[in-house]
Amino acid sequence: MKKGDYLSAILRSSRTIFSAKDIMLLWGDTGTNAAKVRINYYVKGGALYRVRRGIYAKDKTYNKFELATKIFTPAYVSFETVLARAGVVFQYYDRIFTASYLTREIVADNGTYSYKRIKAAVLTARAGIENQENYAIASPERAFLDVIYSYKDYHFDNLSPLNWDRVYEILPIYGGNKRMGKKVKQYHEAFKAGLK
Repeated sequence: MKKGDYLSAILRSSRTIFSAKDIMLLWGDTGTNAAKVRINYYVKGGALYRVRRGIYAKDKTYNKFELATKIFTPAYVSFETVLARAGVVFQYYDRIFTASYLTREIVADNGTYSYKRIKAAVLTARAGIENQENYAIASPERAFLDVIYSYKDYHFDNLSPLNWDRVYEILPIYGGNKRMGKKVKQYHEAFKAGLK
């Protein structure tokens, strides 16, 4: 790659967030010291924006969902973030909730990212996961089930946006969890009775 092509390879990408490894793969450079020096040079010159250690953006207008799924991988945006967007919960949350292989709360570039651990078999199941251009996000039905999986009791404000057939299609990925099955049925009965 020629000298001027390194930065343009990043700028041409549809991604807004890159790990150092992503950048090195774009450059066809597998972890040499020269690649690390080049990344630092671009950060110091303002051509790349360091979001947190080892994670970079083209500029400050990066996609926050993309960042949420890049900090820990595999991961997908879910829980209250999706439910609030769908109108299932009315509470405003100033953080992005993400399903991952561990539980952590990370502050990066003035944003808070809350990770909730989901067992590997559920985390990697694709049912109810929508792949956006550069990140994965749960459907409202999958996020609803993730919340039931993660919390013993939860108050949902409005269950009408959910497709109940889809909820029951996705439910088996949680490994026949009897508590979950019982809770889903309770919420569904309450919805049909006009209580939610």
